[in-house]
Amino acid sequence: MNFGATAIEFTEEQAMLQESAMRLCAELSPIETVRSLLEDPRGYSETAWQMMVDMGWTGLALPESVGGSEFGLGAFVTVFEAMGRHLLTTPLMSTVLAADLLARCDLTQSERFLREVTAGARATVAFLEREDWGSTKITTTLVAGRLEGRKVHVADAATADLIVIPALRDGQCVLVVLHGEQLAELQRHDHDVLDATRRAQTLAFSLAVDEAQIIGSGEVEQALTDTRLVGALLVAAEATGAAASCLNVTIDYLKTRKQFGRLIGSYQALKHPSVDILCAIDASKSLIYQAATELTSHALTRNARIACHMAKSKASETLVYAGDRAVQFHGGMGFTYDCDAQLFLKRGLWAQQAFGDPMHHRKRMAALILDATEV
Repeated sequence: MNFGATAIEFTEEQAMLQESAMRLCAELSPIETVRSLLEDPRGYSETAWQMMVDMGWTGLALPESVGGSEFGLGAFVTVFEAMGRHLLTTPLMSTVLAADLLARCDLTQSERFLREVTAGARATVAFLEREDWGSTKITTTLVAGRLEGRKVHVADAATADLIVIPALRDGQCVLVVLHGEQLAELQRHDHDVLDATRRAQTLAFSLAVDEAQIIGSGEVEQALTDTRLVGALLVAAEATGAAASCLNVTIDYLKTRKQFGRLIGSYQALKHPSVDILCAIDASKSLIYQAATELTSHALTRNARIACHMAKSKASETLVYAGDRAVQFHGGMGFTYDCDAQLFLKRGLWAQQAFGDPMHHRKRMAALILDATEV
């Protein structure tokens, strides 16, 4: 049985995207492939990345003027749910968020970089200066054309063709897009990421940049806030898909493993948590697609923000619970590297923290609700 497959009505285009995403991810990422890539320095298949580029996924939400499809950000919920279901990792999320951030700023400044993204360039954003998603303080500086600073946990930095660096110039937040030979000048340190399917680096830099690499307007700080929230939603979509797959793995085991002459799935102590997980998956799925429908314009409305906060809070907790129960239900084997349950638990623990933990999102959601005159 395929759990977490609750039907949701889509437009014809959305249905085609969902079908192609599910089919492609299943084809590219059987569990054997996931495991084979755990020790790969890149952490992903170049073939998988190129197929996503060829299908136009890097430009799904970008304007047609830069080679995009203008499907809207909500279209990525379907894609990342499918990727999560098969634990498929590529630089797509990093690239989508970098493109989203650039597109929220002055298009006349960012157009050439967005064209590179739609053509297949890998991109990422150096969001963090501290190992805390709740911190938004920027200490990286741009003075007299020289960029100085340090960024931590930069996702997919090792293979990125473009790295977007938020920095302060004359007290104002700007974006600096590093590319080409400049990438070789960065001091890099690989991170050990709890989710072994992910790759990240710390970057330190002191280098000269051209004015053409600098994107600055009064909207950069708000753009950063919005893009981080979009990132939270995409992680929630991925977590929802992974939780569904995790439940499938668990149920398959409960229906085959016997103890004391009975299938262990016949015991209530295992039945009830399994049902709880299924209910939580459907709740998460409802929330991520509600958020997707709220992303009807580039600017995030209050309702869209509330929906994204709800989705991230619920979906990440759901995957952690599903992964934890999967490990426990597999008994002693569940604690071994050879058991697939640990892959889902580690993905969940990473997802719980990425772009803010559940408490972070609940606090911000509460502020939006309580400050609102109408929702």
